[in-house]
Amino acid sequence: MEISIIAEKLFSLGGFPVTNSFFVAVLVAVLLAITVIFFSRHPKEIPRGVQNVVESIFEGLLSFIESITNDRKQARDFFPLVATIFLFVLFSNWSGLLPGAGTIGLNETNAGQVSMVPFLRGPAADLNMTVALSLVAVISVQVFGILALGIRGYGSKFIVAPWKKPYVIGTVVGLLELIGEFAKILSFSFRLFGNVFAGEVLLTVMLTLVPYLVPLPFLLLETFVGVVQAAVFSLLTIVFLKMAVTSHAEEAH
Repeated sequence: MEISIIAEKLFSLGGFPVTNSFFVAVLVAVLLAITVIFFSRHPKEIPRGVQNVVESIFEGLLSFIESITNDRKQARDFFPLVATIFLFVLFSNWSGLLPGAGTIGLNETNAGQVSMVPFLRGPAADLNMTVALSLVAVISVQVFGILALGIRGYGSKFIVAPWKKPYVIGTVVGLLELIGEFAKILSFSFRLFGNVFAGEVLLTVMLTLVPYLVPLPFLLLETFVGVVQAAVFSLLTIVFLKMAVTSHAEEAH
């Protein structure tokens, strides 16, 4: 079985190509939205079952954010963005482990060669999706920084006049900081894409060579990796958010 590094097109909507990874990403986003809306509108005073699980996850995420920021208010401000990213990345990663994902599809003939186009594919195995998610995270960091420090205060982190202390060194460091903001997009994108795509290749190879029982440990491993990647992406987002809303004076202190 061949694995394409590019997400395969399923159909088009008004000229917009819908790939298998994009289709799964939309499904994950819709299911998460429905779940959150349902439990927020019909909460029970004594949580049970799924509601108890959902509340435990949210409370754990809030505590996790607060442990990094050491600020309850900041944790609550960051929570919607970080929780959304964590849950979306987590379930996107796990969606690629569902039965039939990457293995059930239609055969297409192109230039005399027959290839299988799977109906479902993990969103994070598509570089376009990880880049889009990275842009959301990095742009949100800039917005939080501007809202907290103002345009002038936040811009002073990157634009330092060479005639002011620490003079030219400050100007160079500011430019490096600005370059670093763009580098975050690449770092976010390729870290998530590389790990998920590598796991997809590993599972496909194992399922092809030894289709029974042996791939189970690798499935468990990829389940754990999915959690780790979601946690790492969220952790880096929290750290960058904390840095963005912290002024130079506070950093020096």
